Amino acid sequence: MTSVLDLAPAAPVVPVVVIEDAADAVPLARALVAGGLPAIEVTLRTPAALDAIRAIAAEVPDAVVGAGTVVSPAGVADAVGAGARFLVSPGWTDGLLEAMRGSGVAFLPGVSTTSEVVALLERGVTDMKFFPAEPAGGVPYLKSLSGPLPQARFCPTGGISLASAPSYLALPNVACVGGTWMLPADALAARDWRRVESLAREAAALAA
Repeated sequence: MTSVLDLAPAAPVVPVVVIEDAADAVPLARALVAGGLPAIEVTLRTPAALDAIRAIAAEVPDAVVGAGTVVSPAGVADAVGAGARFLVSPGWTDGLLEAMRGSGVAFLPGVSTTSEVVALLERGVTDMKFFPAEPAGGVPYLKSLSGPLPQARFCPTGGISLASAPSYLALPNVACVGGTWMLPADALAARDWRRVESLAREAAALAA
């Protein structure tokens, strides 16, 4: 199965999107794709999330749309049914991990401790979300894991900014970062998709 971390290898940042109005999903996704960030995580935090995933999957073919904040087997089924091509969870249990594995799409279970990382490695999972990145120890914590657990790869998310992202991306065990800084609340409220595209392009340039 394709890894989430390999779905959009040219994009160093996965936008973490909270969509309140499903009508915004397509223009928002188009702006992110135009800016060079095709892998888009739509969080299942709002009633509009599943409709947003359906719309992006149907109308933005260059986007790789996934579902975030997946916390139950039912959420896995709903997200995949809506067209999500990858799943991201803030944490994991054996039941949730089994459901994600059986979903047929790529998945990224969340961890915040060394024991959780080791437990996933024991279960054959090497790609993980590190969340919440900044409160859980940030760059120094992930750097300390690269020695004893070099086989683990991470997408840290939570509190990361344009300024701090390069420090994460420089680590050998970090494939990409998740963030929201290219989606400022005032731009979303004004439906200023041009600004979102500009901020996405700035984030995508971190790959260089």
